[in-house]
This record gives sequence, structure tokens and C-alpha cells, in this order.
Amino acid sequence: MFVDEAKIYVKAGDGGNGCVAFRREKYVPRGGPSGGDGGTGGSIYLEANPNDNTLLRYRYNREFKADRGRHGEGSNCTGHSGDDMTLLVPVGTVAYDEHTGETIADLATPGQRVLIAHGGRGGRGNQNFAKPWHQAPREHEDGNPGEERHLRLELKLLADVGLVGFPNAGKSTLISVISAARPKIANYPFTTLEPNLGVVSADSVPQSASSGAGKESNDIGRTFVVADLPGLIEGAHEGAGLGIRFLRHVERTRLLVHLIDTSDFTDADPVHSFEVINGELRAFNESLGEKPMIVVATKLDATPDRARLVELRNFCAQCQLPFYAISAATGEGVRDLVLAIADALDKIPKSTAAHPDAPEDSQQATV
Repeated sequence: MFVDEAKIYVKAGDGGNGCVAFRREKYVPRGGPSGGDGGTGGSIYLEANPNDNTLLRYRYNREFKADRGRHGEGSNCTGHSGDDMTLLVPVGTVAYDEHTGETIADLATPGQRVLIAHGGRGGRGNQNFAKPWHQAPREHEDGNPGEERHLRLELKLLADVGLVGFPNAGKSTLISVISAARPKIANYPFTTLEPNLGVVSADSVPQSASSGAGKESNDIGRTFVVADLPGLIEGAHEGAGLGIRFLRHVERTRLLVHLIDTSDFTDADPVHSFEVINGELRAFNESLGEKPMIVVATKLDATPDRARLVELRNFCAQCQLPFYAISAATGEGVRDLVLAIADALDKIPKSTAAHPDAPEDSQQATV
């Protein structure tokens, strides 16, 4: 099951209390105060795990509490500190404070580790309060409570290319042809209910892509990750259809491939379809409308009347948008499209910067 949103409660461990004690030992007169300090409570970290691809483990288990620090003891013994807790999340997870909406961490790098709840400091024992004029103190400090937070976790898939378009535009068929992904494909809208990722080896796609897209080839060459997103409809940015539930998954992509059905199976105006989907992307996030885009007319094998295809081609020429026409079923034009995507990605730099609101003490490690 693909789960890309979860709400959890985290509570770092409380610090242990300081101890009030006096040394009582034979042949040691005036032993003095010997109360030890309390231990520090365990902290809670989020860590990006490249082997995870869903937040399912946080769907039902929503409360996480770290160990508390042990209380101080006599003979100047400091209490044992609580163990830290590490919560593994998929790469691309963003953690928000549920109450304030503040972005706490953006874990975009494999192995990145971010402190989200700091353990409480242990209290001081009475040995710390001894002074020449106050030699038998009975004061001590209680441990500080650990930090607690209600978090909202959102997973934004890390993909190079995002396939967008109306339902039944041929997105799932295309990703199944050019990669090893096997999404459900059927002739009705909203067949795709969750995003699918596929790794494409651009330079090994054969001329007839429908024969397997070079999945058995050892010549890997240039590779990129494609995300097949559930179809969008008008009003998606307000929640219509599958709505904003999946629109966030295209925010991290470097390139958008907009698939438009120009076959005889639909009466929709392709130019209007393009403008509707592009408007939804901009309404959700203005930056999505600025992303590089390739427009693709699909289902050439079912398009004997090329009037709407020519209309869309002319519109893209006016807007200076790259345009391709393909048939995923027969493989026509697929190789040219894949190579064009790879060439476009070569010109777009990868963004490796973490979210500016990420804590400064977060550790990053690439594996």
C-alpha cells in the first residue's frame, strides 16, 4: 500500500532528577553532599532511508516516545542517559509542525538525519550547590521535560520526470513500455490510484520500444526516474478528483512531460486540455508552471484523423514547447521521445540543496 501522508506524535525523553544525598562512610568525617546529577533524556531523529518508499509504518503506529534519563544517585553517581530514537522515513519526506505549519525538516538526501525533538536536560544533584558558607545543601533540580511535537509527514517522490495529463491519456502505458514498472492499465478514467516510479535507460531503448524498452540490455547509458501520476482534472488544485493528494509529487521533478490524447476516442480539444492541466499546475504551485515541459500527443495508432494533432503541434510551435507524437502500443515515436527527455535532463542541473528551514545540525550522508 502506498501511503504518502501521516500524522505522528513524538515525545523526547525527560531528564532525570538530581539526587539529594550525603556521604556516610566509616572513617570519613564530614563526608558532605554526594547527590549525583540526573541523566539526559533521549532525543528523536528522522533519518532518510533509501530502502523505504512509503509512510505505511506510520499509518497505524502514531506515538513515539524516547527513553527518559535516570535519576541521579548517591556517591556522586550520574543517572544513565536515555537512548535516542531514530525514525526511518523515505527519501523525499518533509516534516511539518501540525500546529504552526512550519517546515521542520526536508529529507531529500539518502542518509540525512535531522533532530526533531530534543531530550530534556538532567537536573543537578545537591553536590553542585555546596559552598563554603553552605556545606550541607539539600537543594536539587528536577530534570527538564523532553520536547514534544505533533508532526505531519508528507512524502514527495524524488523523480527526474513527471508524467501529467488527463485521466486515460496513456501515462501508465508509456511508463510500462519504457521501464520495468507495471502499473494497472485499463480503458477507464482514474485507473491509476497511486504514483508509480520507473527507471528508464535512455540509450538502450530499442527502435521498437514496445518490445521491452531494453530491459534486458546491459548497456545502461543515461538513466532517469519517471513518475507516473494519477490523472488530473479541472479543479484538481482544490481537491477535485484525486486532487492535491498527488500534485505535490511533481514539485521535485526537473522536467514535466504532458501527455494529451488526440485519438478518435475523445472529443476533447487538445489545446484546451493543455491549458486546463497547465492552469491546475500553476494554481497549485506557481513554480510548476515554470518547469521545463515536453508536450506529447498519444495514441497515434488510433488517430486516423490528424486534424487535432496538427492543431496541437502548431500551438506548441507558437509557445516554443517541444512536441512529440507517439504510440506506446506500437512503439512509434517512443525512442525519439525518450532520447529527447534524456537530452533535456542533461541541460537541467540537479538540485541537491536541502530545505532552507532544515535544522543546521542535521547530518547528511550520501550512499
